[in-house]
Amino acid sequence: MKVFFLLIGIISLVCGVKFIYDARPIVKKYFGFGDKNEATLGLKMVGFLLAIIGGALIMYIY
Repeated sequence: MKVFFLLIGIISLVCGVKFIYDARPIVKKYFGFGDKNEATLGLKMVGFLLAIIGGALIMYIY
């Protein structure tokens, strides 16, 4: 069970960091609506939350 939560934490942390740093190319590739700045900001916020959740999971496991 400990390993399962560790893997979930690592995966969410990596996805969060990926969303933060590559938000604009991800928005350009997958979303086609007009305001790309708002979509980029939203994706960065989701990435930040995923990184916080993943880091907290890893921190509380160990």
